[in-house]
Amino acid sequence: MKEKIMLGVNQYGKAEVRVVKVTRDSARHEIDDLNVTSQLRGDFRAVHEEGDNAHCLPTDTQKNTIYAFARDGIRSPEAFLLRLGRHFTGNYEVVSGGHWSAEQYQWQRIAAHGAEHDHAFVRHGQETRTACVTIDEGACWVVAGLTDLVVLKSTGSEFHGFMEDRYTTLKGASDRILATSVTARWRYNRLDIDFNEVYHDVKRLMLEAFATTHSLALQQTLYAMGKQVLEAHPEIDEIRFSMPNKHHFTVDLSPFGLDNPNEVFFAADRPYGLIEASVLRENSAPAGKAWESVTGFC
Repeated sequence: MKEKIMLGVNQYGKAEVRVVKVTRDSARHEIDDLNVTSQLRGDFRAVHEEGDNAHCLPTDTQKNTIYAFARDGIRSPEAFLLRLGRHFTGNYEVVSGGHWSAEQYQWQRIAAHGAEHDHAFVRHGQETRTACVTIDEGACWVVAGLTDLVVLKSTGSEFHGFMEDRYTTLKGASDRILATSVTARWRYNRLDIDFNEVYHDVKRLMLEAFATTHSLALQQTLYAMGKQVLEAHPEIDEIRFSMPNKHHFTVDLSPFGLDNPNEVFFAADRPYGLIEASVLRENSAPAGKAWESVTGFC
């Protein structure tokens, strides 16, 4: 007797939809940044056993619903997920339940000139401090730094006037989100300093320059950050940056009858632009072997 094969428990949906909502109803912007997963449960036997999609709400539709709902505001992850769950279970007879989850990324306002900035943010509690010491035949080099310092500006950033050729499809932008994860390394020219104190001030200066520079390119912002550090700290000869451009694309909500005045974004993680450069003093001391063991920079 042939053994009967049957479908067991199942669910399906769209995983890890990165949605960024910028509330722009005043000059002081607010940010909600979620990574949302939506999964539906219900009567989906036919699609599994027969390939009949009549009861299948596409995962792409679930993704679009997340973006469309974000247009009205996130409020809290719990409230947003409840709204999604009630929508799917309340509007589709075949959907009997589901699972909705979200990760929320926290952002803090960058302090610039002693006050909280209106539209520049740093992601909460994420950067890692780094340090490298190289000693060779009596010479000593110290390279300090940090990595994974994630920052974002919800306005004050443009990008246009670039070269174009037959393969160029990118459109110029006069108001865009600028976001990056800063990795920086700086080379000291002397060692009789309070490394902790300098570290915290270098971080402060980089954040302040990021917040207050009206950016026409991420390269320009990078240079401004390095210049501000070198002008304030003569004990540093050079600072190197590696800064991926964390792209945020405006979601087209017009198919759902909604406008999107630069408020709902898809946060893409790849591919990404990678901007790397060194900013240094014209008459800086030779780097020697300072950078020999520091990888990941141009």
